Amino acid sequence: MQTHQELGDAVATRRKLLRLKQGDVAVQAGVTPESLSRFERGRAAEFGSRKLLAVLAVLGAELEMVAQGRTGNLDDLRRERAQSTAGQTGGVLGASGEGTR
Repeated sequence: MQTHQELGDAVATRRKLLRLKQGDVAVQAGVTPESLSRFERGRAAEFGSRKLLAVLAVLGAELEMVAQGRTGNLDDLRRERAQSTAGQTGGVLGASGEGTR
């Protein structure tokens, strides 16, 4: 994510996936419903890190830093991580916990 709009969209998507109302999330996070609404729509000129982390906590999510250019879908990221650790462990653990080569 590189813009406020993308971050707001991701927060809104997560909230809707959990079937939570915007107002309820805002109250639990200690922000106003209006500020959360503006943030989700990419209209908030300022939405500080404390507010963002509080909203993410309510949504059971966290912020993770990823180097630019290393984005992809979840399957791509899992493959990349497995490949990078394969050399260190001699193999990759599959979903069943069994080693694969």
